[in-house]
This record gives sequence, structure tokens and C-alpha cells, in this order.
Amino acid sequence: MKRVILSIAIIATIGLVSCKNEAIKTDQTTTNEVASTETTFGVRGNCGMCKSTIEKAANGIQGVSKAIWNVDKKKIDVSFDASKTNLDAIHNAISASGYDTDKVMGSESAYENLPACCKYDHEMKMSLN
Repeated sequence: MKRVILSIAIIATIGLVSCKNEAIKTDQTTTNEVASTETTFGVRGNCGMCKSTIEKAANGIQGVSKAIWNVDKKKIDVSFDASKTNLDAIHNAISASGYDTDKVMGSESAYENLPACCKYDHEMKMSLN
């Protein structure tokens, strides 16, 4: 009987500690989301390698917390801390990697160094629905 009561007490304690940690994680996530600015803009590209390069360029900017490029819609969803960076810096970073955005044409020398599958049409539509 003592073992049963001890087992129940241990399980209850573990459950309380687990719930307490989950609540802390949720609060931290909420705090980070509140400080975030979210935007979407067009970026030209063709394939999965483009996706990798575009996202790496955007995520490489200090203050960017998320950058996800959609290959079919030719647009990127970005979340960033406006006290650490701005939209122009993100456009410029993507442009420097060789890709056109809604605001900035891609660097021609970087474009020339892209793999053949990533050489997109400079006239292609962006931000498709």
C-alpha cells in the first residue's frame, strides 16, 4: 500500500513540474511574437535551391526571426524585430544573393553565379495568389 501511495505521489509531482515548464515556454513564445513585425513581399526564383538561398539571405539578417519563401507563389513571409532591422535591409540581403524582390533588383554578379536551375526570368510575376 505504501508503494502505491508513493508511486502516485511521484507521478503527480512529475505532472506538476511538466505543466509548469510548458506554461513558461508558452509565455516566452507569446512575448517574442508581440515584438515581431510580419510582412510578405515578392521574390523571383524557381526551385528548392532558390528557396534555400533566399531564406538563408533573409534569415542571416540580425533581427529576422522567420523567413519562408513560397516557390509557387513567388513570395516570402518574414517576421522581424523592427528595433534591430528594417524591411530595406531584408530586401537588400536577398538582392545581394542574386534574387529580385518587389523593391530591389538582384545583384547581376550574384545572379550569374547561381546554378542553372536558379536562373529565373526577370519578368516573372511575383506575389501570386
